[in-house]
Amino acid sequence: MYEPRTYRHWIKDNNLCSFNVVVKETDLFIRATIDLERVALELVKKYRKIIEEYIEQQPDFRIALEPVCVESNAPDIIKAMADAAAITGTGPMAGVAGAISEFVGQGLICFSPEVIVENGGDIFLKTLKKRVIGIYAGTSPFTGKVGLEIKGTCRPFGICTSSGTVGHSLSFGKADAVIVLSESATLADTAATAIGNLVKAPGDIDKGIDMAKNITGIEGLVIITGSKVGAWGNVKLCHLAKQ
Repeated sequence: MYEPRTYRHWIKDNNLCSFNVVVKETDLFIRATIDLERVALELVKKYRKIIEEYIEQQPDFRIALEPVCVESNAPDIIKAMADAAAITGTGPMAGVAGAISEFVGQGLICFSPEVIVENGGDIFLKTLKKRVIGIYAGTSPFTGKVGLEIKGTCRPFGICTSSGTVGHSLSFGKADAVIVLSESATLADTAATAIGNLVKAPGDIDKGIDMAKNITGIEGLVIITGSKVGAWGNVKLCHLAKQ
């Protein structure tokens, strides 16, 4: 069932242009210094076609719940998804939303020095100024009240969220939100899924943090389960001003 993405409007930016790009199941909310809707649309079509055609040739790539091997000459986005899955022990499609955000975002950087691509809670971000990203965690009391403070940097990175209580994505856990920061949005997406599968109750937050510490490439983690929150690494939580 579609859930209105009202959280997209919690953060108000007056220095970036905002637009949506929707192709089939892919629904991106993008911010950049100029309107790049047409460019973004072509990038989404390009990468969706690559993934769809690869799945036609290799159906297991879509349904696997554990890592799969891909050919050395496979498209870059396919290899990125497979590599991230191998690191986190998930199926490669666990990283599809993050991968599309990342590859579309990298394409837009050529035209805009600042880019934010959000794909159902999976974000590719390159910002030159401090920003606050709102956290959506379903019925948790933290929803709409706390956010992640992100420092301006020339380095792009990913912020991806998995939930066992919100949305239609497959999760074997019960966390309201598992948020992972990584230089790779594709890796952040698969890691959020893997950690989210582990967290079935508030008492599992420490287990999730321990898992994150052992995944190479993860820079920070936030886990929210009901009224409990745990954080590790390079993350800064802050109050989210009421909109």
